[in-house]
Amino acid sequence: RGNSIKLNEVQRTMLELINQLDGFDPRGNIKVVMATNRPDTLDPALTRPGRLDRKIEVDLPDLEGRAQIFKIHTKSMSVERDIRFELLARLCPNSTGADIRSVCTEAGMFAVRQRRKTVTEKDFLDSINKVIKGYAKFSATPKYMVYN
Repeated sequence: RGNSIKLNEVQRTMLELINQLDGFDPRGNIKVVMATNRPDTLDPALTRPGRLDRKIEVDLPDLEGRAQIFKIHTKSMSVERDIRFELLARLCPNSTGADIRSVCTEAGMFAVRQRRKTVTEKDFLDSINKVIKGYAKFSATPKYMVYN
Protein backbone atom coordinates (compact mmCIF):
# COMPACT_ATOMS: atom_id res chain seq x y z
CA ARG A 1 0.00 0.00 0.00
CA GLY A 2 2.85 2.42 0.80
CA ASN A 3 4.44 1.88 -2.61
CA SER A 4 1.08 2.52 -4.28
CA ILE A 5 0.76 5.88 -2.52
CA LYS A 6 4.31 6.85 -3.52
CA LEU A 7 3.66 5.81 -7.14
CA ASN A 8 0.47 7.90 -7.25
CA GLU A 9 2.37 10.91 -5.91
CA VAL A 10 5.08 10.47 -8.55
CA GLN A 11 2.43 10.20 -11.28
CA ARG A 12 0.62 13.34 -10.04
CA THR A 13 3.89 15.25 -9.94
CA MET A 14 4.78 14.08 -13.47
CA LEU A 15 1.36 15.10 -14.82
CA GLU A 16 1.63 18.53 -13.22
CA LEU A 17 5.11 19.01 -14.66
CA ILE A 18 3.87 18.04 -18.13
CA ASN A 19 0.89 20.41 -17.78
CA GLN A 20 3.23 23.25 -16.81
CA LEU A 21 5.53 22.56 -19.75
CA ASP A 22 2.58 22.45 -22.16
CA GLY A 23 1.19 25.69 -20.71
CA PHE A 24 4.12 27.93 -21.67
CA ASP A 25 3.40 30.60 -24.26
CA PRO A 26 5.43 29.54 -27.31
CA ARG A 27 6.31 33.19 -27.98
CA GLY A 28 7.80 33.58 -24.52
CA ASN A 29 11.51 33.41 -23.96
CA ILE A 30 11.37 30.69 -21.33
CA LYS A 31 14.07 28.07 -20.99
CA VAL A 32 13.60 25.04 -18.77
CA VAL A 33 16.65 23.14 -17.59
CA MET A 34 16.33 19.77 -15.90
CA ALA A 35 18.94 17.37 -14.64
CA THR A 36 18.91 13.72 -13.66
CA ASN A 37 21.36 11.00 -12.82
CA ARG A 38 18.81 8.43 -13.98
CA PRO A 39 17.67 9.28 -17.53
CA ASP A 40 16.47 5.70 -17.95
CA THR A 41 13.65 6.36 -15.47
CA LEU A 42 12.19 9.41 -17.21
CA ASP A 43 8.66 9.09 -18.55
CA PRO A 44 8.72 9.20 -22.39
CA ALA A 45 5.79 11.66 -22.25
CA LEU A 46 8.13 14.12 -20.58
CA THR A 47 10.94 13.78 -23.10
CA ARG A 48 8.94 13.89 -26.33
CA PRO A 49 9.66 16.70 -28.83
CA GLY A 50 7.93 19.92 -27.89
CA ARG A 51 8.47 19.46 -24.19
CA LEU A 52 12.14 18.82 -23.71
CA ASP A 53 13.75 19.35 -27.08
CA ARG A 54 17.42 19.08 -26.24
CA LYS A 55 19.33 16.52 -24.26
CA ILE A 56 22.82 17.47 -23.18
CA GLU A 57 24.86 14.74 -21.58
CA VAL A 58 27.46 15.77 -19.06
CA ASP A 59 29.92 12.94 -18.73
CA LEU A 60 31.56 11.92 -15.51
CA PRO A 61 34.95 13.53 -14.93
CA ASP A 62 37.95 11.79 -16.47
CA LEU A 63 41.09 10.90 -14.53
CA GLU A 64 42.53 14.42 -14.70
CA GLY A 65 39.17 15.94 -13.80
CA ARG A 66 38.81 13.69 -10.76
CA ALA A 67 42.33 14.59 -9.59
CA GLN A 68 41.49 18.29 -9.93
CA ILE A 69 38.25 17.79 -7.98
CA PHE A 70 40.26 16.17 -5.18
CA LYS A 71 42.54 19.21 -5.15
CA ILE A 72 39.58 21.60 -5.04
CA HIS A 73 37.93 19.81 -2.12
CA THR A 74 41.16 19.54 -0.12
CA LYS A 75 42.20 23.21 -0.44
CA SER A 76 40.54 24.10 2.84
CA MET A 77 41.75 20.93 4.57
CA SER A 78 45.01 20.37 6.39
CA VAL A 79 46.49 17.51 4.35
CA GLU A 80 49.94 15.98 4.04
CA ARG A 81 52.07 17.55 1.31
CA ASP A 82 52.76 14.37 -0.62
CA ILE A 83 49.18 13.24 -1.26
CA ARG A 84 49.04 11.47 -4.65
CA PHE A 85 45.84 12.92 -6.06
CA GLU A 86 46.19 11.02 -9.33
CA LEU A 87 46.32 7.75 -7.41
CA LEU A 88 43.19 8.72 -5.49
CA ALA A 89 41.49 9.65 -8.77
CA ARG A 90 42.45 6.28 -10.30
CA LEU A 91 40.83 4.52 -7.35
CA CYS A 92 37.56 6.37 -7.95
CA PRO A 93 36.53 5.47 -11.51
CA ASN A 94 33.13 6.74 -12.60
CA SER A 95 32.85 8.94 -9.53
CA THR A 96 31.03 12.25 -9.57
CA GLY A 97 32.27 15.44 -7.97
CA ALA A 98 29.83 14.79 -5.13
CA ASP A 99 31.29 11.31 -4.61
CA ILE A 100 34.80 12.77 -4.39
CA ARG A 101 33.62 15.43 -1.98
CA SER A 102 32.18 12.67 0.22
CA VAL A 103 35.53 10.87 0.09
CA CYS A 104 37.32 14.04 1.21
CA THR A 105 34.83 14.66 4.01
CA GLU A 106 35.13 11.08 5.24
CA ALA A 107 38.95 11.25 5.06
CA GLY A 108 38.77 14.31 7.30
CA MET A 109 36.55 12.39 9.69
CA PHE A 110 39.10 9.54 9.84
CA ALA A 111 41.72 12.09 10.96
CA VAL A 112 39.35 13.70 13.50
CA ARG A 113 38.44 10.33 15.00
CA GLN A 114 42.14 9.68 15.57
CA ARG A 115 42.60 13.18 17.03
CA ARG A 116 44.93 14.29 14.24
CA LYS A 117 44.95 17.74 12.67
CA THR A 118 46.37 16.58 9.33
CA VAL A 119 44.68 14.23 6.88
CA THR A 120 46.97 11.51 5.54
CA GLU A 121 46.92 9.64 2.26
CA LYS A 122 45.93 6.54 4.24
CA ASP A 123 42.85 8.45 5.46
CA PHE A 124 41.90 9.04 1.83
CA LEU A 125 42.52 5.40 0.91
CA ASP A 126 40.40 4.21 3.84
CA SER A 127 37.74 6.71 2.89
CA ILE A 128 37.68 5.49 -0.72
CA ASN A 129 37.21 1.93 0.54
CA LYS A 130 34.32 3.05 2.71
CA VAL A 131 32.60 5.56 0.41
CA ILE A 132 33.32 4.46 -3.17
CA LYS A 133 33.81 0.73 -2.79
CA GLY A 134 30.90 0.55 -0.36
CA TYR A 135 28.71 2.43 -2.83
CA ALA A 136 29.68 0.04 -5.63
CA LYS A 137 28.93 -2.96 -3.42
CA PHE A 138 25.49 -1.80 -2.32
CA SER A 139 24.45 0.31 -5.33
CA ALA A 140 20.97 -0.27 -6.70
CA THR A 141 22.26 0.84 -10.11
CA PRO A 142 25.31 -1.31 -10.86
CA LYS A 143 25.30 -0.40 -14.55
CA TYR A 144 26.59 3.06 -13.59
CA MET A 145 29.58 1.50 -11.86
CA VAL A 146 31.42 0.46 -15.04
CA TYR A 147 35.15 1.15 -14.94
CA ASN A 148 36.58 3.54 -17.51
